[in-house]
Amino acid sequence: MPTLLLRNIRFLVLAETAPQPAYSGRQMQNIPILEDAFLLIEDGRIMSFGSMEACPERADEVVDASGRAVLPAWCDSHTHLVFARSREEEFVDRIKGLSYEEIARRGGGILNSARRLQEASEEELFTDAWLRLKEIITYGTGAVEIKSGYGLTVKSELKMLRVIRRLRAKAPIPIKATFLGAHALPPAFKADRKAYLDLIVNEMLPRIADEGLADYVDAFCEKGFFTVEEMDRVMEAGARYGLKAKVHTNQFNSMGGINAAVARGAISVDHLEVVSDAEVEILKSGQTIPTLLPSAPFFIGGHYQPARKLIDAGLPVALATDYNPGSTPSGRMPFVLSLACIKCGMLPEETICAATINGARALELEAELGSIAKGKRGSFILTAPMPSLAFLPYSFGTDLIERVYIDGQCRVDKRSVFLD
Repeated sequence: MPTLLLRNIRFLVLAETAPQPAYSGRQMQNIPILEDAFLLIEDGRIMSFGSMEACPERADEVVDASGRAVLPAWCDSHTHLVFARSREEEFVDRIKGLSYEEIARRGGGILNSARRLQEASEEELFTDAWLRLKEIITYGTGAVEIKSGYGLTVKSELKMLRVIRRLRAKAPIPIKATFLGAHALPPAFKADRKAYLDLIVNEMLPRIADEGLADYVDAFCEKGFFTVEEMDRVMEAGARYGLKAKVHTNQFNSMGGINAAVARGAISVDHLEVVSDAEVEILKSGQTIPTLLPSAPFFIGGHYQPARKLIDAGLPVALATDYNPGSTPSGRMPFVLSLACIKCGMLPEETICAATINGARALELEAELGSIAKGKRGSFILTAPMPSLAFLPYSFGTDLIERVYIDGQCRVDKRSVFLD
């Protein structure tokens, strides 16, 4: 079995001798960090790690990590990576003063992406999404969730999910698929909302389940989109086919979506720009992971997520990119960490925890990824030399991801030499 040995690691982050499924509250700032360490990978799995005093003498490949940090690969638990075209014209509209809701009412937003996706072929969607997937791996992402939701017809939702299946078959990293048919109300159903929900429940979900196309079910619970009752119906129907819920809620308004999601045992509630004290208590009563997407309010304007409120209440917060063409056209997880520090009040260690082990929990991959623990997959990031871990989110404009290893193989190497 081939072995890979990293020596002289300055900071080995989330080095767990007693692995945890997630970190909550104050635990998030007290993650285990081992200094002057080694990491041994055998056959793509973490074999051992520890102080340099106990470092093995040889391996098939040896890497000197002097001055560098090793972190678990990011686990990005909320993206819309499959889409037909960018929407920079809406970016300009927002600069001119239009809000997200105003753009949506004019036929922009999700419906804009839906029209374009319905016109695109499966091959076009796959080719473009594959490039985006390779891009996010260069940022250090080692697992990702991808949603449908830009189809809004039986044919196009299935097309999106089949593209995600193709990506999963080809990708070196794990991919989880989420069915988001309840993303927006198609214009053809404007006068009959129930008919569209019936289509989701009675036709889309059975076909998706029959082909095994999704791991989760989602709905956008928000004013102008879907009500709590409609989201609850989607979650209930998904559960009948073995699909757990990962839902959009509380992006602009508090409507009761958190309550319904926790009651249904949802894996995560995502966005949470607006969260009441009562909703914090509801989250504390269940196992649902609050997942924050700070690059969305950064791009479209609005409230940043109350991360301190959630963490100080003892909750296990996750971070994700929300990569999509309308509100977050970026899958750069290190920038999400910077925003979480600068705009949400999170400490650097908390952001790393939220983007790794807690993100893995939001993907139900915590047994395989998210920390440096014996037996887990050898998927990790090797940084450039850094004086401290805080330097990673502090240097928000600098690419400090030097190499990315997936299952013990170096998939990305950014070392370069400038020629005079």
